[in-house]
Amino acid sequence: MIARGLAVLAIASATPARAETERFAVIIGHNTGAADEQQLRYAESDAQRFAGLLGDLGGVPDENQIVLRGKTAEQVRRALISTNERIRTSLRSGTDSVLLVYYSGHGDADALHLGDTRLPLRELEALVRSSSASVRVLVIDSCRSGSITRVKGSAPARPLTLATAAPLFAEGMVVLTASTLGEDAQESDQLGGSFFTHHLLSGLRGAADEDGDRLVTVAEAFSYTRDQTIVASSRTLAGTQHPTFHYDLRGRADLVLADLGAAAAHGTLTLPPGATWLVLRTAASRTVVGEIVADARRRSLSLRPGTYAVRGRARDALLDGRVAVAAGLDTVVDPTKLDRTTYAALVRKGKGEILRGVSGPFAGFSAVTAAFYGVLDALPGIVVGWTWVRPSFTLSPRIAAMRGKAGDEEVVYELVTLDMRVTRAWDLGRSSLDLGVGIGGGFFPLGYGSYPAVHVDATLGLNLPLWGRTYLGAEIAAQAVLGARSEGTAYLTPTLFLGVWL
Repeated sequence: MIARGLAVLAIASATPARAETERFAVIIGHNTGAADEQQLRYAESDAQRFAGLLGDLGGVPDENQIVLRGKTAEQVRRALISTNERIRTSLRSGTDSVLLVYYSGHGDADALHLGDTRLPLRELEALVRSSSASVRVLVIDSCRSGSITRVKGSAPARPLTLATAAPLFAEGMVVLTASTLGEDAQESDQLGGSFFTHHLLSGLRGAADEDGDRLVTVAEAFSYTRDQTIVASSRTLAGTQHPTFHYDLRGRADLVLADLGAAAAHGTLTLPPGATWLVLRTAASRTVVGEIVADARRRSLSLRPGTYAVRGRARDALLDGRVAVAAGLDTVVDPTKLDRTTYAALVRKGKGEILRGVSGPFAGFSAVTAAFYGVLDALPGIVVGWTWVRPSFTLSPRIAAMRGKAGDEEVVYELVTLDMRVTRAWDLGRSSLDLGVGIGGGFFPLGYGSYPAVHVDATLGLNLPLWGRTYLGAEIAAQAVLGARSEGTAYLTPTLFLGVWL
């Protein structure tokens, strides 16, 4: 089992007996673990994003934060000791205190792996628990991966464990972990961070504000983060991860982690229902700052003023654009003003980090036209098939059946074929034009009967999106029939069909 990194977060609300709350944070991120562990990409940037959110919405001023990125175990140890000493000596009478410790990186059952140094977990716990802060919060996050997600470590290790039953010296402690003991926590290249930290930050920006009071409590944040981490990680090869929660606060009903109304310089961005939205900074790094899922009750994020990129995955298309967030205002995204790209076009543009392929069935009407004894005849029928769209080509197997008479003849002709088409499409606004080739075989009307033969096609097609994931397709194929009785027969086959992307 590969260990989880350790992340510790805390922010508290003042109790009626205490007029003030002062918050302190030690935030740790390390992309490098032991020699046999895979290099992480986002542990250190996750720590930096978490620190930024604590300053924005968590009530932790910059002077009360220590952010350690890529540091040694000894540097982490000294930071925790000095923070504890500052809390002990600087707090005034009647002032509440909160200690937040966040760790993202490699670890196992015994220690955090900070490059080639190790910090024993028992020592870390002792440093956090022995703090004179009224409340301490510990969050455990680690990330591992394949091509899309990254898991921590290259070989199984004993799971990270915490002595959560140890005695508390003050009012209480909260522990959040990214996964259970038998699971891997993961980071995502698409999100640019770990699943757990990404959804925790989104929740603290407002997505987890279940009761709409502009305060995100620890219970709300954990419930939202747990649900969304389970859903997101269930689609990965590494498997589903289940965040865990240990809550031991004495004399407190709940703990506020983020105050959405505290930052007067912030604005609110509200995303419409019917799509899952990612909100990204427009800088070169395109950092994801928040996510709102399609069925979320709360659809707003608290953000600093500026221009943001928004990307919505609706049922039938990707919505993409930019919006400006102003201080003190609620900006509502209008989906009609965003660029809309159908999933087939999205795949053809090579957006593999969003969608690697799309497919679905189609059915419609087809006809075969040919010259029988100088009379142009058409055999009507039906066609059904399936379409697979990939970035550089489209595959379309189908079966067609036609039946009819030729001119005044009493002979009934029948045609049944099984075909494979390979095409290349070009997007023209909302529609797409494709050219391709096909090959198939079946029973063809040759002379006064139907005989087995093969055919080779040249095709021209046009697809037009309709509503939802449906589309209308039109196609014409020039078919050269090759067989013992074909004598070089050629057909012209128009087809009209309705398709749907699944």
